[in-house]
Formats: sequence, C-alpha cells, structure tokens
Amino acid sequence: MNATTTRGSLLAALACVLVGGSFTANSLLGDYPYAGGQFLRYGLAFLLLLPLAGPGAATRLRALGAGRWLRLALLAAVGMVGFNLAVLAAERTAEPAVPGVFVGCAPVVVAVVVPLLEGRRPQRIVLYGALFVAVGAFTVQGWGRTDGAGIAFSVCALVGEVGFAVLAVPVLRPLGPRLLSTVVCGIAAAESALAGVLADGSGWLRRPDAVEAGALLWQAVVVTVVGFVCWYMGMQRIGAERATLFSGLIPVAAACTAPLVGTGSYGAAQAVGSALVFAGVAVGSGATRPFARGRRPAAEHQTAPERSLEKL
Repeated sequence: MNATTTRGSLLAALACVLVGGSFTANSLLGDYPYAGGQFLRYGLAFLLLLPLAGPGAATRLRALGAGRWLRLALLAAVGMVGFNLAVLAAERTAEPAVPGVFVGCAPVVVAVVVPLLEGRRPQRIVLYGALFVAVGAFTVQGWGRTDGAGIAFSVCALVGEVGFAVLAVPVLRPLGPRLLSTVVCGIAAAESALAGVLADGSGWLRRPDAVEAGALLWQAVVVTVVGFVCWYMGMQRIGAERATLFSGLIPVAAACTAPLVGTGSYGAAQAVGSALVFAGVAVGSGATRPFARGRRPAAEHQTAPERSLEKL
C-alpha cells in the first residue's frame, strides 16, 4: 500500500469505529424524540463544520447544478435521516442484531453497484473481501428475533448505508470532504425538523436531560463532525468500494463499546467475527498486497487543479 492508500484506509477505519460507538450512544436516547434528536445532532454539526468548509465554498456551491443539489438532498434523506429512522423502526419489532446484520452486507452491495454504475466489472479481490466482512459482521451480531416489518426496515437501513457512500461519489470531487459534510449536515437538520413537525407536532423537540445531552454531543461532535469528514477523506483517497469495506468495523466497535453501558457483552463469537472482518478488510483494501499497476485509486488520477480544489 502506498502512502495515499494507507492514509485513506486509516481515515475510513477511524470513521467507522466512531460510528460503531454511536450505536451505544443511541441506546441512551431511547426516550428522546427521534426527529428532534437528529435535528440537534446535525444542526450542531453543521454549525461546527461551517467555519471549516474551506476557501471558495460559496463559489463551489453556486457551481452545482440542480441535479447535484437533488443528489445532496437524497444523500441526507436516505443515508443520514432515513438510515437512522430505519434502524429505529426495525428495532421496534426486531432485536438490534437484525438491522446490524443487514447493514453488514453493505460492502458486498457497494462492491457490485459502484463498478456497474461506472461501466466496469466489479473487482474480484474487493468482492471477496466484502464477503468476508459481511460474514464477520453476521458472526459479531448474531441473528435475533424479528418479523416481517423488522426485516423490511432492516433492508431500508441497508439501502441507507449503501446510499451514504454511493450517492456521495459524484459530489465528493467538486465539494471536497469538509464542504460536503457541512452541506449534508445542514440539509439533514432541515429535513429532520420538517419530519418532526409533520410526525410529532409541537412535541418533536424538547430539552434533553444530562445523559441525553451527553449522547447527542458525542454524536454531533465526534461521530458527525470528525467521523463524516474522516469518512469522505478516506473515500476520496481509496474509493467508495474499498472505503465501504471498513463499515464492517461498525458492529465490531458497537460490540466492544456495548459492555461499557451495560447493553451487551463481548465473547468468543464477537472475537471470531472481528477476526473475519479484519481479514476481509485486509484482503479487499489491498493491505496484504501492493496495488497492481494500472489499479491505483481514483484520487491518484486527479489533475493538479482537482487535487488543489479538494485539499484539506
């Protein structure tokens, strides 16, 4: 692996570990209005990211056409607000492991969908790594009680996880990681507020207690601001296919942090599953072999002006 690939892999891994920790934080927000919590999380993240958007942000935003603005709205609705809503809805009739297993299949879907959208064949080594990651995620999570609604909403969560990566591909280059994270957080906050007013009326937002405030701050500052920027920086360097492999670390991180708040345990099954995830990431990301000639990440083929535009 070269320096660009190594940095991209580390950034994607860090982002997914932080997201995995957010699942534990979600367990502390069970009584807080869903839309209100999403509004506070993404609204605060937007305010924190705004000064970091980078020079020329307004110019880059004005250069976006209507199609790309629609894509950004879909990214926020599907990959952020919709994903979290689907997980919450699935857990009403299914054990948390069920949506976790479906989300663990995201690397396989992305490894197939992204190449097809770009008019090329899926890379066999990435697909093999993605299968290892999916099996590892299943082993970590297990399979819990569910029904038809739980499975349906779990599939929606999978769609949201895939959309978070796939929908970002065409807008990552013109915006860069920081501005992209800023914009989608602002859109997600607005969408959450609208959903809250329509679904819950005046009760969509309330003052959080101390525990809820701590969980929301963790999600906004660490998971969203740090995690999103790291995720898109990693994806910029190694591509969506390889970056999504690291989403297998989400259930691993969730399993490791759950005992800290008394919502789970880490045993032999979690250890075996973690090993499978690590093996899949190593194989699919190219950590076990140097990149073959002619298969460098897309970021390395950018022109100097493009790299300058996206440089953080």
